[in-house]
Amino acid sequence: MTQFNYLADISFVGTAYHGSQIQKNAVTVQQMFQDALLAVLGFLPDIKCCSRTDTGVHARHFTISFFLERQRDCNRLVSALNAHLPFDIRVLGISSVPPEFHARYSSKGKVYEYLVWNGRVMDPFLTDRALHFTPAIDERKLADTAEVFIGKHDFSSFCSSRSDVEDKTRTVTEAGVTRDGDLVRFRFSADGFLYNMARIMTGSLLQVSRGKLDKSDILLYLNGKPRDSLLITVPACGLYLTEVLY
Repeated sequence: MTQFNYLADISFVGTAYHGSQIQKNAVTVQQMFQDALLAVLGFLPDIKCCSRTDTGVHARHFTISFFLERQRDCNRLVSALNAHLPFDIRVLGISSVPPEFHARYSSKGKVYEYLVWNGRVMDPFLTDRALHFTPAIDERKLADTAEVFIGKHDFSSFCSSRSDVEDKTRTVTEAGVTRDGDLVRFRFSADGFLYNMARIMTGSLLQVSRGKLDKSDILLYLNGKPRDSLLITVPACGLYLTEVLY
């Protein structure tokens, strides 16, 4: 039987959800998407998500692939799904993809951004959307420091102890820090990310701002120094999956 493979590009604010992956006793982004699919199609296809996100993490672009037994009008499907989704989850687009395409395994990498509000008073419109960090940030110094992440490294010290992945080597192609007024943006692109990796990388740079770490310290962690209490994990609220690379 001929099947047609589709890729949905969705965006969501993760504040109200216990991450993206479906769970038995928690509301997740995948559950909301599946409920909408069921309402629109009358049946539930097997869906493949590009990755897992933690509770409170957001996504500007999160991809999901699924097969249907007949061709669908992608624009009409987008409208129908959005009519059944909560307003903090939006389908941005749906496209036809080759049969062998898989939202997760076809990915060549991902881009994450972490937002920090570096002002004395927190912007109320960024509550649960950015971390409030009051110590002064020298974004040029941190941009220079962040360059140590670029390249192929063992990120064992930059992931959660709950990570069960054996090979912790990843290749980072972009690591930068920029400022727009009081909003400081940390941006990382890699062929893959370990559990909490982007949040710990950001945390290490904020520790540089605090004067608790420097560039040479981060190099030591990348060269095998075990993680200790100085490598902090920043809260989930400021993290965004920005792009899935195919």
